[in-house]
Formats: sequence, structure tokens, C-alpha cells
Amino acid sequence: MVTPTLPLLGAVFVVSSAVFLLLKKGRREVLLSRIHWERRRFSGSKTPPRSLSPEKEANSSAPDYADVYPPSRKIALVDIPGFAEKLGKTQEAVILSAEKRECVPLTTELHDAKKTMCTPCEFTVEEIEALGDFPDYATLSGIPLPEPYYDFDIKKAKPRPYRPFRWAYHQTMSLTKMEPDWWLELESTYEERIRQRKEIYEREGENVLGMLPGSYFACKELMEMALQFLCARYSQYFHLDTEKMIFYNGILKTESDLKNTHPLHVLFDNIPEDFAITMRNPDNGLYSFRAGTICSALGWNVGSKIGKTLSEIHVPVPDYKEKMQFSMDRYFTKKPTDKAIQRGSWGLEVDQPLYMPPGDPHEELRDVQMPDLDISRCNLRVDWQTLRRLPLSGAIVFNFKALFTPVEEFRTEPFVPALVLKVLNEAKPNLMAYKNTWHTEHVVKPALEAWAKEQAEKGWVPEDWEPHTLDGSPYFPGWEEKWHRQQGF
Repeated sequence: MVTPTLPLLGAVFVVSSAVFLLLKKGRREVLLSRIHWERRRFSGSKTPPRSLSPEKEANSSAPDYADVYPPSRKIALVDIPGFAEKLGKTQEAVILSAEKRECVPLTTELHDAKKTMCTPCEFTVEEIEALGDFPDYATLSGIPLPEPYYDFDIKKAKPRPYRPFRWAYHQTMSLTKMEPDWWLELESTYEERIRQRKEIYEREGENVLGMLPGSYFACKELMEMALQFLCARYSQYFHLDTEKMIFYNGILKTESDLKNTHPLHVLFDNIPEDFAITMRNPDNGLYSFRAGTICSALGWNVGSKIGKTLSEIHVPVPDYKEKMQFSMDRYFTKKPTDKAIQRGSWGLEVDQPLYMPPGDPHEELRDVQMPDLDISRCNLRVDWQTLRRLPLSGAIVFNFKALFTPVEEFRTEPFVPALVLKVLNEAKPNLMAYKNTWHTEHVVKPALEAWAKEQAEKGWVPEDWEPHTLDGSPYFPGWEEKWHRQQGF
């Protein structure tokens, strides 16, 4: 059974679209006024008409998004010192939009494309090449680099205790704005996860790491952004030499040769996070999975999904075609670069299965309720997920990290036992079958009942409390104190 990792990036994403339209306009007007020039812009706002009914939208003929683009980021070039002069152009000429876009074809590598061709966010091949290696992605994307985390200790670090439980529970998204400091979150399992992932790759090969023609630059851009993040956030452990093009990893005591190593392998060797890169097809404006490194999937893998469109990827998801497909496709076409989002997907597991492709022996545990199963073997698995657009290539990257927490931790977390119990008992059967918690419920439910009663008796939770999504979701009251205590400060 497929669990909600790459699937489920759905309909509620469209809520943010209206916001960025306003922000985009304001940002451009301020910057353009600074250079006293009124910009000429080719409109890409050919958007299919809205319907009040998602079901009607999904069942209508497939819309054509070939002339619909995400917000341009060319204006950011104004803030790159000396860039216009490097091209021998004025600032006005640099940020001028073409009267007609000639997009880089989906399967064409950037270095093989014509210099005048552009990516979805309007950067031309010439401009991207002029920016060179490791440009200022904070400026180009509109998302700042993280603050340094000087107190971070990789040996003690624990992930933040995400508890993304919701009630009422529907097939929608629970979205939060991405916190720039926490895009890539490292913790004490770092070395073990890197070792585990390398073992999986040795065994699975292209099933967990793959790329299609035309994806190289997007992979390189993602790698550069990720390494810039690590060096800014965890400077005590990582260092980048852009002259020698060497990345130094002080945790693993390794060096990565950035000139002679494929970007996906650099990511794979240094970051225990899964990345899926989707790219726009200029012929229809739709996005498909073109490259990725994924070792934490349950029920699917790179080999089974690469090359597929969003709708093809989400076939197993309940209610996706009827309620989410139209909004999902439309959201991807318009997603702004500076509006990254995060969410959590969860499930209950026996032990800690990190990678479970179809047919894996561990999958059999989901078909039975073991009579001798002990609560100590039951874990909450949270896939903490991010969706963001890369500024230069215009690719949209979905990345996630599998985090495991013993269910027994819920006992000291106010409101959590009662809320989880409500979801397990009353959520729609098709959603819970998809989430696949049944094989643990005969052990987990009695424990949750006992802990919920205990918390009410202690006064942690009002006795008449009706379970609902917590105000601080995806966290519980007092989470910071517990998190700090577990790390020794």
C-alpha cells in the first residue's frame, strides 16, 4: 500500500496563489521605480476559468497550461552586483521580458540550448551561464539563507517533535510556510542514515536514484542551494571551496569533488533527505518527475514513478482525481519561487521501515495484527515535507525526511493520545486504509485510551475536551521544553 510521501501534494496548495500575485506586483513596482523604468511584460496569465466545484473541474477536458507561467524572477537580477555590466547590458535590458517566450525543451540540457531560450521563471540560458557556479540563491529565490545554529551538536540533536494530526480529517493538506532555518534538518541519526541509504543504493541502484535527459541543471541548482544552506546553518561542520569546487563534510570526514561528481550523488552522499525534481513540459505546461534520489519511500520508488506526470503519480491516492487533480496541476503551473511550503504526513509502523518497495518482506506485517506485538515496537513515522521552486531552472522540488518516534512518547504529550484515537476510530475508512495503520491498532488504541484518561485525571487535558486540530499544530503544548530536555539543554 502506498503511503503519503510524494503523493498528496494537493488541492489546498492553490490557496497561496492569490497571495503571491499581490506580492509579486508590489515587489516589482518598488524595484522598477528604483531604476526609473516602466517594464514591458509579456503576459502569461492565460488561466482556465475557475469552477465552484472541484469535481466538475477534474472531470472536464484537460486544460492547456502551455501559456501559463510562474511569476518571473528576472527582477532579482537587479540585486546581483555587477551582473548587468558583466553582460554588457543596462539593468533595463537585463530584466526586459521577451515578446514571445522560447522555452528550453523538456529533454534538452541547458548547455545544449540556444542562449536566448528561457526557463519558466524567464531566465535565459545566457543569463544563467553568466551567473556561474553557486550564485546568490537567497536573492534569486527570495528565500533568505538560514541563521547559523551555533549550539547545534550532531551527536545530541533531535528533530522537532512533529505531530501533524488533524480532526476533522479530510483528504486535504495541512500547510505551513517553510521556515528558512529548517529546510534541511539534521539530527543524531545523520551518520546511521547516510550509511543505511548507501546500502539501499548498492542494492537498488536506479530504483532509488535516477535522472532523465534535460534534468542535469536542475539537479546542479538544487545541489548548490542545499550546500549553501548546510554551510550557512551548520558552519561548524561544513565548508565549501568554490575555487577548487570541493565540499568538506566535517561529520563524515569526507570531501566531495563537485566538478566530477553528478549533483544527485553529491546530495546523496551528504544529506539524508529525499529529493524529487519535477519539471515543466513547455508543450502543455504540466509537470512530471524528472530526477530524484529517494530511499525513504513506502510502496513506491524512483524506478516506478520517474517520467510520470503528477496525475499519473497520484493514481493510488483516494479522491485525488475527483477532488485534487485540477487544483494540483494549476498550483504547480503558478507556484511562486519565494513561497515555499512545508507539511507533515504520518503513519504508524511496526519497527522503523525506511525503504519498503512493493513486495518487500516487511510489507507482510501490514496484513496481520500480531498477537504478541508489544507497544515498544510501534512507532509514529512522520515524513516532514517541503515543496519549493528553484529560481533559475524553474523546477519544483519535493523533499522529505522520514522521522520515527516511539508511540509511547505520546503519553507525556498533552492532547495527542485523545486526538490520535479520534482519527483512528472515526476517520473515513478509505483514508485510513490508505494510511495503513490497522496492523498496529489492536495495540495502539488501548494504550491511547489509557493515556488519554490519565492525562485528563492529571488535569493536563479538560475532561470534556472534544478532540480537534491543536492550535499549535503540528506541535503540542509544551513541545519546546520536552525537545530541549531531550537534547540536554
